[in-house]
Amino acid sequence: MTVPLVALPAAAAVGAYLNAKGSFFYDAQLIRSVVPSLLSMYWNEYRGRINSFYRLESLATSRSSADRAFLLFDDERYTYARTYDYVLRYGHWLKTHLGIQKGEIVALDFQNTDHFVFLWLALWEIGAKPAFINYNLTSKALVHCVKRANTRLMLIDPNVANNVSSDVRSELPNVQFTVFDSTLAKLALNSDPVRYPDSLRDDQTLEDMALLIYTSGTTGLPKAAVVSWAKIFITGAFTSRWIGTKASDIYYISMPLYHSTATLMGFGHVLSAGATLALGRKFSTSQFWNEVRKHNATIIMYVGETCRYLLSAPPSPLDREHKVRIAFGNGLRPDVWNRFKDRFGVQTIAEFYGATEGSFATWNLSRNDFTVGAIGRNGWLYSLALSRSVVLVQVDMETDEPFRDPKSGLCKKVKPGDPGELLFALPPDQVEKRFQGYYGDKSATNKKVMRDVFKKGDAWFRTGDMVRWDSEGRVYFTDRIGDTFRWKSENVSTAEVAHVLGLHPAVHEANVYGVQLPHHEGRAGCAAVIFNEGYKVDEKTLKHIADHVSRDLPRYALPLFLRFLDGTAMQTTGTNKQQKHNFRDEGVDPEKTGTDSVYWLKDGTYVRFTPRDWNELNGGRARL
Repeated sequence: MTVPLVALPAAAAVGAYLNAKGSFFYDAQLIRSVVPSLLSMYWNEYRGRINSFYRLESLATSRSSADRAFLLFDDERYTYARTYDYVLRYGHWLKTHLGIQKGEIVALDFQNTDHFVFLWLALWEIGAKPAFINYNLTSKALVHCVKRANTRLMLIDPNVANNVSSDVRSELPNVQFTVFDSTLAKLALNSDPVRYPDSLRDDQTLEDMALLIYTSGTTGLPKAAVVSWAKIFITGAFTSRWIGTKASDIYYISMPLYHSTATLMGFGHVLSAGATLALGRKFSTSQFWNEVRKHNATIIMYVGETCRYLLSAPPSPLDREHKVRIAFGNGLRPDVWNRFKDRFGVQTIAEFYGATEGSFATWNLSRNDFTVGAIGRNGWLYSLALSRSVVLVQVDMETDEPFRDPKSGLCKKVKPGDPGELLFALPPDQVEKRFQGYYGDKSATNKKVMRDVFKKGDAWFRTGDMVRWDSEGRVYFTDRIGDTFRWKSENVSTAEVAHVLGLHPAVHEANVYGVQLPHHEGRAGCAAVIFNEGYKVDEKTLKHIADHVSRDLPRYALPLFLRFLDGTAMQTTGTNKQQKHNFRDEGVDPEKTGTDSVYWLKDGTYVRFTPRDWNELNGGRARL
């Protein structure tokens, strides 16, 4: 009997060691989430039930879920049955009063509201397609997005109707602009709850377009990404299984539904799990936790700098008075990660990486310090499964293109642990099965597909992002290609520099980018900075920051310029992601930086950068 007694703990120790090295349990969780989601997706396509309207209908007509809350908004509680009734009424109104036909695209320009959700689902019910417009857009960008959708109708939230100016309307003479005010909402609700026949919906396939979501437009005009039924179904099914969402969970989302994170990881997630969506009209630092407590939310969503903004609020005795167990989103910076968890008592971070138009994502369900700051994680088994479909390649930072060998013309994989551009494999002869591209924009679509990467005829999706995959299966975001810059013949990661700056107690937020200087090759590092309350731009603090970055960054990566913003807010997208292109274009030219104060690193500290200094650079009399 002694052999088994000795062997059991030895086997357990070996098993624990192998699991720690190979993350088998974590892989098993991923696989348990992926496999049933795929099987369910294919089964629903076979039955002609891939349209998400059928999921709502199933929950609304089932005795066990009909009276369960689906949507909480302001003081309203909409059960699955009530939502279904509203959707049928709205759908009938759209079809009879506005003449919406099967396959037609309708633009929705809305903040997060209950009416937005009803109209969106109603369009699906009658076989039409919504195009989600960023409600912050005006002028040229708004005109561009509506044109891209090739729509004849845009429904508008009264709260953002002023953005649709007469100039916008005159540029789009063939588009009907309808403000969906309380009068129209009442008319829609008074319509009969007609359930239109399946023939409007049941011929839709996994690759067919479900809706249009626009890219953030941080580097140009937004592009209309085609979101397929497959992406909506598999994302909701997988993520709800992955984090263990139950029907009793309440998921609070104040991120805009016009963005894919809130739509796919939030709305689709809730619908798949049969849970409850608590919807905030828009993100507000001061109201976020009040609404979380009001709705008894158990899951919250963040994007970009959301968690940093929440940390910037004054501490409150109510900071931990909530029921939240998971924060789910993307873009949580490493310097904020644990501070957010510790202050607000959130046990688990579910961080992911993905693109609206992409065909793959990475996932990090983090409960301890092992994966702090990682955008994904996997073990040996999952890595083996991905080995032929996901790769990191070397990038030529002079051209912002993957490096190709001069002899073979093929790309090269990076060494393990080195940063490279993340590519996803596509079926060479049927690219559209995995990547539906940008609606009405073949040129932009083709730019995202690379051919002849490792062999003649293969096809890969370019993410445009540099990531690093370490030996323990953790994936870290390095930089967006175009944001990484070269200085002193070295590649500088803006994310790395921002991380180091963000660890300084004075720095609330840092947006790092490269600026061109007269008579210098490459780009010099510059950071737009906002200080935490209680700190000021003085000699002592500037010296302390200089010492901090000099200690923690290589010499070539030091931010040579600091730009202190004349205001309290960084330029961001509607989803709290930093914008760099304006800062990059303005550089450090005093005539372009306005009332912001600029300092440069000189003799071991930061000192004021003056017009005289700029003239010295222009004249070639100063070198960095």
